[in-house]
Amino acid sequence: MSRLQLNKSSLANESKSLETFRRFLPSLDLKRQQLMAERNKAKRLLEQTQLQIKQLHQSVGDSLPMLANHEIDLTDLVTIDAIDLDQENIVGTLLPVLIHVKFRLKPYSLLTMPHWVDNVVEALQEMLKLKVSLHINQQRFTILVKAVQTITQRVNLFEKVLIPQTQANIKRIKIFLSDEQMASVVRSKIAKRKRQLAVSS
Repeated sequence: MSRLQLNKSSLANESKSLETFRRFLPSLDLKRQQLMAERNKAKRLLEQTQLQIKQLHQSVGDSLPMLANHEIDLTDLVTIDAIDLDQENIVGTLLPVLIHVKFRLKPYSLLTMPHWVDNVVEALQEMLKLKVSLHINQQRFTILVKAVQTITQRVNLFEKVLIPQTQANIKRIKIFLSDEQMASVVRSKIAKRKRQLAVSS
């Protein structure tokens, strides 16, 4: 770090820096608040998706106990064919957005399979979609946690380091310049007195 110059030019530069920091800090803090609100929203959505998965598990267990019958092959009955994603920009932070989940159904005969298999297909699709949503919501939450961390570090840098340091520099320069001015006045008076003494003798 370069040594602080104790002069008027340095005082002007430090004052300009302080003005910039103070102007920039509110927008940075606003961005942090927006990201924190989004992070909290993402956390709630993540918890909601986890609860929906749990409820669906319970519901399927209650309404389709026949799934315990392993004689009926339901392997790969429903698989994910494609996941359509987009991106959302939240105050400069890019977040994944789930648009659509496309499924592939394994063909089965309505004559050879029991009637409740249709309900299993629906439940599997819903569960797979919820699990994809859970993964995306987890990603969103993780990205937002990191973004809040980064922006908080920046706000702290301004609030606790840059602004106080610049204020201290300005104070130091002002004290030095004031002392210099006083010393100059004293030197001037001493020189004047010496001249007067020289003239009178």
